[in-house]
Amino acid sequence: MRPQPNAGQTLRVILVDDEPLAIQKLRHFLKKEEGVEIVAECLNGDDAISAIRRLSPDLIFLDIQMPEMDGFAMLRRLSDDEMPGVIFATAYDEFALKAFDVHALDYLLKPFDRDRFAQALAHARERLKPPASDAVHNQLRSLLDVVAQSAQSTQPVDRLIIKSEGKVLFVKKDDIDWLEAAGNYIKLHCGAETHMLRETMNSIQNQLDGSKFLRVHRGTIVNIERIKEMHPWFNGEYKILLTTNAQLVMSRGCHEQFTRTFGKPI
Repeated sequence: MRPQPNAGQTLRVILVDDEPLAIQKLRHFLKKEEGVEIVAECLNGDDAISAIRRLSPDLIFLDIQMPEMDGFAMLRRLSDDEMPGVIFATAYDEFALKAFDVHALDYLLKPFDRDRFAQALAHARERLKPPASDAVHNQLRSLLDVVAQSAQSTQPVDRLIIKSEGKVLFVKKDDIDWLEAAGNYIKLHCGAETHMLRETMNSIQNQLDGSKFLRVHRGTIVNIERIKEMHPWFNGEYKILLTTNAQLVMSRGCHEQFTRTFGKPI
C-alpha cells in the first residue's frame, strides 16, 4: 500500500459520481475545507480507475450506484498499492450500509448536509494517518469480499432504484410496461408515468427476469405480460400492440429468438 499523508499535508481527493450535480455539491463542500485539493472529477468507473492510477489520490468520494460499473466493482479492479482511502456516497444500498456498520467504514447517505459531510471528512483524515491507515485498507478489502459473496448468493431485488431531481424512486419491475434506449439513459414506461434511468440496455436487461421481460429490438425491452397482439410487418419484423395501446416493433432477429423461446403460434 502506498504511503499515506502525514499530518499537515494536503489531502489529494478524487470525486467519482455519474451525476454532475452530485459532484458539484461535493466540490462546493470541499472548497470550504482547508488542506484539501481536488485532483480529478470522474463520471464513471473506467475514468476513475485511470485517474487513480495516474494521480495516486489519498482519498476518493465514490458513488456506489453507477451504470456499467458500480463503485464496488470499480474498487475490485484496483490493486492493494493503488487503493486510496474511500468515503462512499449512496442514495440507497441496504446491504452496503450493514456492511459499513460491521467494518466501521464511513459513508454519506444521499441527500447529506454540510455537517454530515464535514464529519465524514474529519473521520477520514484521522483514519488515513498511519498506523490506522493499514487497518482501514484491510477492512475495505474485507468489505469488497463480503459484497462480492453476497452478490453471488442473494436473489435479485424486485425493484429498480432511480435517482431523479433530488429524489430516490423505487419502481417495481412488474410495474414496467416497456423500456427504450434514450441516449445514455433508459426510459421506463410505467402506465401513465415515465422515468429516466442512467443505464445501458445490456446492463438493464441483466437486472430483469428473462422469463418476464423480452428484448424485442436493439433499443426496446417489453414486459411480456403487457403484449396484447403481434402482427407481421415489413422485412420479417412484427408490430407489437401492448395492453396500454403502445405500439412497438419487434426486429426479425428478436422474433426468431422469441419463437425459439416460446414456440410458434398454434
